[in-house]
Amino acid sequence: MKVLVIHGPNLNLLGTREPEVYGSVTLAEIDERLQERAQELGIQIETFHSNHEGEIVDKIAEAGSIADAIIINPAAYTHTSVAIRDSILAVALPTVEVHLSNTQAREEFRHTSLIAPVVTGQIAGFGADSYLLALEAVALLLKLK
Repeated sequence: MKVLVIHGPNLNLLGTREPEVYGSVTLAEIDERLQERAQELGIQIETFHSNHEGEIVDKIAEAGSIADAIIINPAAYTHTSVAIRDSILAVALPTVEVHLSNTQAREEFRHTSLIAPVVTGQIAGFGADSYLLALEAVALLLKLK
């Protein structure tokens, strides 16, 4: 089993960007934790980060032929990207949307996800552990197939 993990814009700034909202864990540390847990679960993962919408769309399209599932934190694109939404819909892979913060407890514009209607589920508000919870969810989804 292979899972593609996609990190959206500004997540490369984790650890220093608004630590009161996003915590102090860096993106590299998140990826390391994911690799460790994936190994324990017998899952191969590939992590990918981009600040550019088109690169994320291209990576999702590629996932259709290389992965069994996707974990995605679309970050700010959650609220704006029809292109990412349509790409997820097109590849038709089990997909979990992840957010470090509880988007429903934040600014009003963050309450709407264009991604939510086309993913299997969402995990939000657990900081860096949101990614690990998403990996656990994907493991369950793939075992049900």
